[in-house]
Amino acid sequence: MENLIQIFKKIDSIVWGAPLLILLVGTGVYLTLRLKCIQITKLPLAFKYMFSKEDDDSKGEGDVTSFQALCTALAATIGTGNIVGVATAVKAGGPGAIFWMWIAAFFGMATKYAEGLLAVKYRVTDKNGQMAGGPMYYIERGLGNKFLAKMFAIFGIGVAFFGIGTFAQINAISDSLKDSYGVPVILTGIIITILVAMVTLGGIKNIAKVAEKIVPFMAVLYIVASLTILGLNVKVLPEAIKLIIVSAFTPTAAIGGFLGTTVKNAIQNGIARGVFSNESGLGSAPIAAAAAKTKSCVRQGLISMTGTFVDTIVICTMTGLTLVLTGAWKSDLEGAAMTNWAFTNGISIPYLGKFIITIGLMFFAFTTILGWNYYGERCTEYLFGVKGIKPYRYIFIGIVAIGGLSILKLDLIWIIADIVNGLMAIPNLIALIGLSGIVASETREYFNKLYNNEKNEDNEEYVELKKVARF
Repeated sequence: MENLIQIFKKIDSIVWGAPLLILLVGTGVYLTLRLKCIQITKLPLAFKYMFSKEDDDSKGEGDVTSFQALCTALAATIGTGNIVGVATAVKAGGPGAIFWMWIAAFFGMATKYAEGLLAVKYRVTDKNGQMAGGPMYYIERGLGNKFLAKMFAIFGIGVAFFGIGTFAQINAISDSLKDSYGVPVILTGIIITILVAMVTLGGIKNIAKVAEKIVPFMAVLYIVASLTILGLNVKVLPEAIKLIIVSAFTPTAAIGGFLGTTVKNAIQNGIARGVFSNESGLGSAPIAAAAAKTKSCVRQGLISMTGTFVDTIVICTMTGLTLVLTGAWKSDLEGAAMTNWAFTNGISIPYLGKFIITIGLMFFAFTTILGWNYYGERCTEYLFGVKGIKPYRYIFIGIVAIGGLSILKLDLIWIIADIVNGLMAIPNLIALIGLSGIVASETREYFNKLYNNEKNEDNEEYVELKKVARF
């Protein structure tokens, strides 16, 4: 087994080496320039769309509302990476890794916008009457390459079955409940399997309804807890931010249990974990975006863009600042244990910090399972048609049950997940670059129409939109 793990580690280091990281960030930089920094100029409008209904929304094609589609995407992206991934990045790259997570997220917002736009533009209606879309469809219909489209779908199913979608998340829930409250692993596995079956057998509408309720709740709970710690340590907050920025460009010396690190490590770990958390460029979120009930691909692209902002700029930053403020990053602890220690010591009320992290991990991991179930289902439908959906759902539930037994070596599972995730990103990034002209033209046309006042100038809502939507 150890030899097998070493082989996969070497493959993982090749897949997630400098070329892929450069391609991921480079695509974001290119789209940012081509779209005239849309993640800055149109962010206010994006949040306005996020919380408002589209005119004549009932006439738009789609299965769920734009907000539900966003929550489904966030359900998959906001996961253990926001708690465990940030701690892992800081442990390996020092506080400076947080700065490079911000950089990855900033350019990733432009990437996520392009993904959401293309997902809606090239989506189709399957034989069950549901919307089907995502990279496999815009790769085939937009780029004209069926081979790359099928490769993406195969890797997507692989991630859903054997990576982020099942084993890692189930283990995070089981271990957290066992360590914090002594709940038997098998009991946790049985409960998770039943809950997943109840939700996922109902398809995207069930998943979206659950995500719409859980995602905002868990995000607000985690943010409030983090803000509480930041408030209690507000005097040293400027020093913490300064340390993050300085460490991004200078080596971090060994302090306490921290062994020291280089700028290269800070950059590599920050970007890799940032991308891993918000999934910008990986091609997963646009699968959910394609189900949105909307008539405008640009509008959905803007809403999708807010997902990266919430996931990394907000939630990952909260985790990172908490780790730095409390000094947890200098401890001997790693992963969830480090974040647990930070919250436990940051909130002086006994057991409250541990409770918040345990609940956070449970919700984050459970919704990630639901989100990736849907992603894998859409990839299956693309390859095998609607006849493959039911068998896929039953296989997924079966794999969840196996994961609940905790009989597989998680080191290998995480490595395989990393590999398949990286491989899934490659065809998607090729498509984003190849279709960037379409993205730019659709964006330009949309905002030109909005600015040229095709609607009534006396419409107060339109006038307000026009103020923030000039392109």
